[in-house]
Amino acid sequence: MTELSTPLIDYSPDNYQQQLEDKIDVYKSALAALGDYAVEVHPSAPLNFRMRAEFRIWHEDGSAHYAMNRAGDKRPYIIDNFLIGGSLINQLMPLLLDAVNSNPVLSKRLFSAEFLTTTSGEALITLIYHRPLDSIWEVEARKVQNDLNIAIIGRSRKQKVVLDRDYVTEKLTVRGREYLYQQVESGFTQPNAGINLKMLSWASECCSDIAKDTDLLELYCGNGNFTTVLAQHYRNVLATEVSKVSVTSAQRNFEQNDVDNVTVVRLSSEEMTQALNGVRSFRRLKAIDLDSYNFSTIFVDPPRAGLDSGTLKLVAQFDQVLYISCNPETQMGNLSELMNTHEIQRVAVFDQFPWTHHLESGVLLKRRS
Repeated sequence: MTELSTPLIDYSPDNYQQQLEDKIDVYKSALAALGDYAVEVHPSAPLNFRMRAEFRIWHEDGSAHYAMNRAGDKRPYIIDNFLIGGSLINQLMPLLLDAVNSNPVLSKRLFSAEFLTTTSGEALITLIYHRPLDSIWEVEARKVQNDLNIAIIGRSRKQKVVLDRDYVTEKLTVRGREYLYQQVESGFTQPNAGINLKMLSWASECCSDIAKDTDLLELYCGNGNFTTVLAQHYRNVLATEVSKVSVTSAQRNFEQNDVDNVTVVRLSSEEMTQALNGVRSFRRLKAIDLDSYNFSTIFVDPPRAGLDSGTLKLVAQFDQVLYISCNPETQMGNLSELMNTHEIQRVAVFDQFPWTHHLESGVLLKRRS
C-alpha cells in the first residue's frame, strides 16, 4: 500500500482554466457540425465543489485509512485529504476516522464510507460493513452521530440501519428565491452544488418568457431538482421518473416549496411516449387526463445514452425543447435529428466535473416557423 500526502493532480487555478478550455474546444468542434453558435460557459470552483464522496476504508497496521483507486488500477492508495470535496467533507473526514480508530465496534470489518453533504451545513455518512450490524454497533454509532452533529446510516448485506434519517436538506437560492431539496442517501443528486445552481438559473431563464397558460412535460425528473424551479413558468407540469425513491423525494420537494401545479408519475420515457401517442394505456395514468394539457415545452435530462428513437420523435413534436445532457456526444446525435424541425436558440456548458473529461451541456431549441 502506498500512502500519498500530495494529490495526483496539480489543482492550481491555471491548470483548472486550461483543462476547462480543452473540454470546451472539444465541445465546440462537435457543435460546429450543426452550425455556428455562441456557447455560454459556466465554470466551477476549482476546489471544494463536490457535495458527496465515497471512500474505501483500508485497514493497515491496526488502523483504518481512507483509500481510493486510480483509474485502471485495482490497488487502492491511502489518502489524507480530498481537495475537490466540499469543506464539510474535509472537516468531517479526520473526525470520523479518529472515532472509528478509537472504537473496535465501529472499525471491525468497515469496508467503505460515503459522505453526502449540503452547502447549508448538513451531513449524512453511510458506513458500509462486511458483517451484520447489531444493537451494540447502533449504540456506538449514535454516540459518534451526536458528537459530530451528523446523521449516520449503517449498511451491510441485506441490512440498512437508519439511526435518525436517511436524507439531508439542501438550500439553494435561484434567481432570488430560496428552495429546499430533500436529498436521499440512495437517490441521485447533483454532486456539484455550485454548478447545479447555475444550471437551475439558466434553465429558469430559458423558460421565463413562456405563455403562462401552457404546460410543461418533463422526462427523467429525478427528485424534482429542475421541476421545482421551472414549475413557476407554467400552468401545469407533468413529470415522469422511474425510481420510486426519487418520485417520493420529488413529491416531498414540491410540498415543502409550495409547488402545487406538478403531477409526477412513475413511468419511463418510453412508456410516456406510448401513452401520449395513444399506443398504450397505463394504470398509473388512470386519474390523469392527458388531453387536458396544453404542452408548449418539453424538458429532458436523460442518462448518458441520450434519447431513444421513440422519445426523440416525441420531443420533436414540442414547440420548445430544453435539453440538459451529461454526455454531449450522445446529445449531438440527438440534436442532429431535432435540427430537422427545430432551431437552436441557446447553448451552454457547465463544468459539473472539473479535472475530468466530462462536461454538462444545455441546449434550448424552438420549432421552426
